[in-house]
This record gives sequence, C-alpha cells and structure tokens, in this order.
Amino acid sequence: MATVARVRALALSLPRTTEAVVRGCLKFRVGRLVYVAFSLDQTVMGFGFPKEWREGLVYSEPDRFMLPTGGDLRYNWVLVRLDAIDEREMRGLVLDAWAMCVPRSVAAAYDARAVLVDEAAGPVADSDPIASA
Repeated sequence: MATVARVRALALSLPRTTEAVVRGCLKFRVGRLVYVAFSLDQTVMGFGFPKEWREGLVYSEPDRFMLPTGGDLRYNWVLVRLDAIDEREMRGLVLDAWAMCVPRSVAAAYDARAVLVDEAAGPVADSDPIASA
C-alpha cells in the first residue's frame, strides 16, 4: 500500500519540487503548479492527470479513482484512495503528474538518469528505490 511518507520521499527527490501546506493539506508543486495534494485526513491523493482521459480512468475503476469536486473539475486533476494503490502505481501516478508540470527537457533528463540508475543496478524487473528505502 502507498503511504504519504513514500509519496513525500519520491516527490521531494524530483527536480524543481517544493512542498507546501495549504489550509492544512500537504501539497507538492513545481513553481505554482500543484501536481500532488492530499486530503486533510491524508486518505485521498489528488494528482495531475489529463482531463480528456480522467472519465475513462474513474469509470474503469470507481472503487479506486474519483473525479474532483467543484472548482477542481476545471483542472487536469483526479483523486485516488491512497489505500487502493500499491507503491508501483503510486510511483507512476506521481511521476506522470510531475512530468506534466516541468519542461520536457527536465522530465527527459530525469528519465535518462533513471534509466542509467536501472542499468547500473542490473536486470532486476521489480527494482524500486522508494520501496527499498
């Protein structure tokens, strides 16, 4: 199961990320763009996700994903129950949301660095530095 601590560790390892607490909610952003945020009780994680794909995601797995409410519908945003995703899924959601907020060159440099780290570690299919921390 994914945890707030694991999300935080991953997010803070990403270039240009800052952490903020806004009205009691933990948020991670690049500049002024928030790409991950938690509900007050930290059971739900909101993350950047393309608007044109979110209905498909939510309707395919309504027990895990939810549409944002109110004014957040205008943003590229989806909600997920944190206890419904594992570490690997969390990592993918956070990395994709972050990549939507940074320049392509920054995301590409991070991807290239991750490939180099994976190659140096050897052919381990389920290698995840966050899960092993």
